[in-house]
Amino acid sequence: MDVITLLLFYISGINLTGFALMGIDKYKAKKRAFRIPEATLFIIAIIGGSAGSLIGMYFFHHKTLHRKFTYGIPLVLLIQVALAAAFFHAPINISVL
Repeated sequence: MDVITLLLFYISGINLTGFALMGIDKYKAKKRAFRIPEATLFIIAIIGGSAGSLIGMYFFHHKTLHRKFTYGIPLVLLIQVALAAAFFHAPINISVL
């Protein structure tokens, strides 16, 4: 497997995880059960799951009234998109023999 394929699997998996954690935490909130810490939700977003977390927030209507999440998760996503764009448009040519 090449690096791009592994990266796509990672990004897909971490975004599915972010989406699922928002749903699980919403379910637990309704049942008044042990909740997923907010720090965990943010860590998943920071390590690449911001798009899935953001979609999960609005799909499950979870954490949408918390400014920390309504501004924080989109900001993380914006930074990640900017970093990815900068990486792919960098004038560095890496070739593998």
